[in-house]
Amino acid sequence: MIRSIIAGGTGSTLVDGPYAWFRLAVSMLLSTVGSIGMWAVIVVLPEVQAEFDVSRADASLPYTMTMIGFALGNVVFGRFVDRFGILIPIIIAALALGGGFVLAAFTTSIWQFALVQGALIGIGTAATFGPLIADVSHWFRIRRGVAVAATASGNYLAGAIWPTALQGLLVSEGWRTTYIVIGVICVAAMIPLAFVLRRRPPEEVNPAVPAGTAAPLHSKTIDLSPRALQILLVIAGLGCCVAMSMPQVHIVAYCADLGYGVARGAEMLSLMLVGGVISRLASGFLADRIGGVKTLLIGSVGQCLALILYMPFDGLSSLYIVSLVFGLSQGGIVPSYAMIVREYLPAKEAGQRVGLVIMATVFGMALGGWLSGWIYDLTGSYRAAFLNGIAWNLLNIAIMLMILGRTGRRATAAPA
Repeated sequence: MIRSIIAGGTGSTLVDGPYAWFRLAVSMLLSTVGSIGMWAVIVVLPEVQAEFDVSRADASLPYTMTMIGFALGNVVFGRFVDRFGILIPIIIAALALGGGFVLAAFTTSIWQFALVQGALIGIGTAATFGPLIADVSHWFRIRRGVAVAATASGNYLAGAIWPTALQGLLVSEGWRTTYIVIGVICVAAMIPLAFVLRRRPPEEVNPAVPAGTAAPLHSKTIDLSPRALQILLVIAGLGCCVAMSMPQVHIVAYCADLGYGVARGAEMLSLMLVGGVISRLASGFLADRIGGVKTLLIGSVGQCLALILYMPFDGLSSLYIVSLVFGLSQGGIVPSYAMIVREYLPAKEAGQRVGLVIMATVFGMALGGWLSGWIYDLTGSYRAAFLNGIAWNLLNIAIMLMILGRTGRRATAAPA
């Protein structure tokens, strides 16, 4: 039975068929393992800051470098996936993550640590997000929103599982041994899973697929050129994720500053990301019904409201509740960009265009993570950092409203 599912079929049995769902499950597992590269650095931030004796802004640099590597990797791997498929990027990612975590464990300064995080761990993590989402989108037509959101949920599952799972090892053995263990896990788990995904998308391996069984080029019209729409999505992605990074990157340090301890912060991060998983899955069902733009707009408004709530409510119980609200609000935002790309832009360019938007969201996370640390060092509190996030969030909302207002109109002739 399993062998027949892996073998797949032809024509309509490939798109939305049993093999597509099996492939989705494997992709979620890969994303859950590979995305540890994004969250491990957040968990070890307080220990790294103390060991290297640096400021909060400098301690945030490894995360920023990780996000820069992650951003560039999404574009490079995205272009590769469009041409050659997902297998090789995942194998490269596994080796980069394994080598990166082990090498980071032997660094002797914050700058060495940051460089390894960006050049190896960040780039390795990238293949298990945007490129994997773009690959999965080719295998679904009716439930594409659910498939995209489920694959993206692997990133948040990693954030919900790994910070808590690593706490015991981190306390008993320290962050360096923890990093070595993570590197071994990445190589051992990801390379075998990569070979399960070696099959190419159905419209490529079977050009004779009957009309209507493969995903259409795009389904919506808009009074914007592809280039203009891409630029707007890039700016929107930057804005929403500068805002998103404030709680995600600094919640552990924020709780430590308030006297609640690092462990409570890690629990809030996990709770936040569990809410994000629920939100991402729900957003997939919603996007299949109302479209990517409206789904993203709902999430962005909710995220903005949650950021506002963080400022007056800083008690322990309140922070748990607001962190859950934040996760439930923002989880569906990033995968909605992939849906928007598939709704408005050509399928053959999905990997590259999704990669560009994901790159912008990651740069937003990197910029926001560093900005929040810098603002904290400047003001001595996180209040101004929350205000900064709210302002960027409002920019994202404005762009989504603009795109929604122009949807349904024919674009004038313009270069792609």
